[in-house]
Amino acid sequence: MQRTALFPGSFDPFTRGHAAVVDEALALFDRVVIAVGHNVAKRGLLSIDARRRLIEQLYSGEPRVEVSVYSTLTGDEARRVGACAIIRSVRTAADFEYERTIAQANRRLFPELSSVLLMVSPELADISSSLVRELMAFGRSVDDLMPEGIRIENYLTNE
Repeated sequence: MQRTALFPGSFDPFTRGHAAVVDEALALFDRVVIAVGHNVAKRGLLSIDARRRLIEQLYSGEPRVEVSVYSTLTGDEARRVGACAIIRSVRTAADFEYERTIAQANRRLFPELSSVLLMVSPELADISSSLVRELMAFGRSVDDLMPEGIRIENYLTNE
């Protein structure tokens, strides 16, 4: 039986830290679905389509990774793709408390789904999508925060 995990997030943009979480999840699961959350009320740095394309390009050679876009409850998306677990990452104690609360709510609503919290390695713990967006706003390079081979400029649009 194939074990699938859902890795949800806004991924605006998808960073080296996110890629490290996917790599770790692939060691634990047969298939990882990276689920890009679509919040129509939020205008992000990248369009939802650009986020999807960036992640698909990054994992084009890895058949065990799929990308979905969703605007439902995360647990509903996990059910839709046949996941047995939801992957989340933790960088700080504050992250842990937030993720613990979300995991407990998901357990109540979706008892068949496990929540798997993966600790981000110390050398990547300072990388966040928010940091990337802020540095870009000030014209700074973010190449070292992005997965190898990904140039964020290729995904920016004037939407």
